Amino acid sequence: MEAIEVGAHTIGPDSPPFIVAEISANHNQSFERALKLIDAAKAAGAHAVKFQTYTPDTITIDIQEGEFFISDPNNLWKGKSLYQLYQEAYTPWEWHETLFKRCKEQNLIAFSTPFDATAVDLLESLGVPCYKIASLEITDLPLIKKAASTGKPLFISTGTATLEEIDEAVTEARSAGCRQLILLKCTSAYPAPANQMNLRTLPHLSDTFHSLVGLSDHTLGIGAAIASIPLGACLIEKHFTLARSDGGVDSAFSLEPAEFAELVCETKRAWEAIGSVHYGPTAAEKTLRSLRRSLYFVKDIKAGDKITEEHIRAIRPGNGLPPKEYSRLIGRYVNSDIKRGEATHWDQLRPL
Repeated sequence: MEAIEVGAHTIGPDSPPFIVAEISANHNQSFERALKLIDAAKAAGAHAVKFQTYTPDTITIDIQEGEFFISDPNNLWKGKSLYQLYQEAYTPWEWHETLFKRCKEQNLIAFSTPFDATAVDLLESLGVPCYKIASLEITDLPLIKKAASTGKPLFISTGTATLEEIDEAVTEARSAGCRQLILLKCTSAYPAPANQMNLRTLPHLSDTFHSLVGLSDHTLGIGAAIASIPLGACLIEKHFTLARSDGGVDSAFSLEPAEFAELVCETKRAWEAIGSVHYGPTAAEKTLRSLRRSLYFVKDIKAGDKITEEHIRAIRPGNGLPPKEYSRLIGRYVNSDIKRGEATHWDQLRPL
């Protein structure tokens, strides 16, 4: 798969993982906090900051009961209507321009997840370099067509989606002009149980759709993100907050700055460790080859004497003959005096 370019960053298997700090609702409706999140993301080593662009009225309607009310006791947001949830979570549209400007000042890529056509129009007016389609919008083919028609890189999250639904989304995106696509493996649970991440799907996803792949990760901690790297993930997205104790819609499954910095470091280390198929000593190992065992004289021996088992042993360092030659040395005669501690060599021996 060919790498893609987003701003000054190359995303692909031959580049370090592209790490996205998902701000989402963690600004807690404070503009100043949103600015602090951008600064903290930069300090933690993020390559990009992502927002979500919608309003309560563009994503749902204001009904406080029935299917518009979250009653599932296992849902993180139980007890709220959808409208209340999105009212608390959305990023005011009038903030976008200033927030994106702050990202530019911090040399961070700034982009967003649009949830309808008007959001794409807003983001286009701000010159975003790429778009992300959220998992639950993967079946909104008109939205995908709208974003893809910009010709910009598209990241499509696949949480909850069947293979057929992913195929429909990819087909729509490519037919609308998308030539730079990353499919994000995702488990749309908040937080997501690690044992339901199914990261082995990543290479299959890549092979099936001939696409780069990444991970939109809602698990706690950074283990899943690190594990995704050798399976092909070239983009990692994690929710980011200043402190989980501050509360907020997404705080429970978000990383704090020190944890995010560790994510950046360890995913890059995992990518570096993949390397290539290689046998034999690496550059770092070459000096240690001298500490291998080899055959040494461990007892003085006079010229003309026969070598016995008392005379030689396999010890460190590795400057003598290899241990596999031990049986070939026993019974041979030396042609000169040899002191204890000398390495064995064939020229020390009389010809057979």
